Amino acid sequence: MRTLVVVRSLKMGGMERVAINLADAFAEAGHESHLVSFRPVKTPLRPSHSGVRQHALPLMRWSRLTVIGFCLELIARWVLNPLLKRALFLGTGIMGGMVFRAWLWRFEKRHGRVDRIVFRGVGTFEQVWTFRDARARYVLENIVRANKPSFSRWLFARCLYQGRHLVAVSEGVAETVRQGMELWRFSPASLEVIPNPCPIAGILQAMREPQPGIPAKPYIVNVARMVPAKDHALLLRAYARSGVTLPLVLVGDGRERERLEALAGELGIAERVIFAGQQENPYPWMHHARLFVLSSRFEGMGIVLFEALACGTPVLSVDCPGGIRAILKGPLESSIVAHDEESLAQGLSNALSTEPEPIQEAWLDDFKPETIAARFLQTADTQ
Repeated sequence: MRTLVVVRSLKMGGMERVAINLADAFAEAGHESHLVSFRPVKTPLRPSHSGVRQHALPLMRWSRLTVIGFCLELIARWVLNPLLKRALFLGTGIMGGMVFRAWLWRFEKRHGRVDRIVFRGVGTFEQVWTFRDARARYVLENIVRANKPSFSRWLFARCLYQGRHLVAVSEGVAETVRQGMELWRFSPASLEVIPNPCPIAGILQAMREPQPGIPAKPYIVNVARMVPAKDHALLLRAYARSGVTLPLVLVGDGRERERLEALAGELGIAERVIFAGQQENPYPWMHHARLFVLSSRFEGMGIVLFEALACGTPVLSVDCPGGIRAILKGPLESSIVAHDEESLAQGLSNALSTEPEPIQEAWLDDFKPETIAARFLQTADTQ
């Protein structure tokens, strides 16, 4: 079959890595796999499978060149956005959807009809929200915050979710969508749970690549963007409280980094915390670690957990809304601690004071690329 994975950009990030993993999975399964991104970045992520064909659609630039799109963006930016939170997409997505449809028409003229279109992340399909097609699947990478009635959220849901085939990356995400359906009165065409693929073979290869800067001695590692949702502050406080002497390596970057560096100094642990920055290949950092720890406030699925397990590294995670329990189940449930400083500190101490259980490949069976690719294509030949 012919597949098309659509993503906003190919910058370094979990959602972007998953988009590439899915495109690779389609190619590995023998399908004709295409990947298109809307925003250029300086150092884009690249598919590992040579069969994936990459395309670039500078969506915003082409939308603005239509003049109508430029005017709609100005109206949304200066009128709608001040009135309704996150309303910019209402203007940009009108012409964005038209531009994408025109691009898809030209694409199919050249390559043939697409059997399955997969939009990864709300940030992607809000840019083309006027585009509708029965072949499209819209993947929700994170939880939907359905906690109170809101006109803006109702409008958001009507534009982005109503009548579409939605895919949640975990049952936890799907449950929040169902709550939103009740609260904001929208009805998707369908809602199914398909987890993210774990490219085990690719990870095993990438984790063996030499990387400068990795500590020679045992250390703890966290890989995440430095944003409030990842709650690095909790991790730093728990690490300081635990009394653990192994270095803590933070792989990633973001707007919180300066504040976190200052916090490490205040806690007296600056000399034991290594800010490694953004790494194009984080897997060697995972592979050589004694323990991988996740401290997020919420996770759509928590792909870094199965990536760490694929690297052969034990994991520890705080309990949070989303999909971590889709990964940490059965014997791995003991790797979950309560989302508070004391519990995480005790979890760090306990995890490092006992011999880790060998990682079993069967723990990752639900996330094999061929399984996930097949699930996305199950109904493609009937539409």
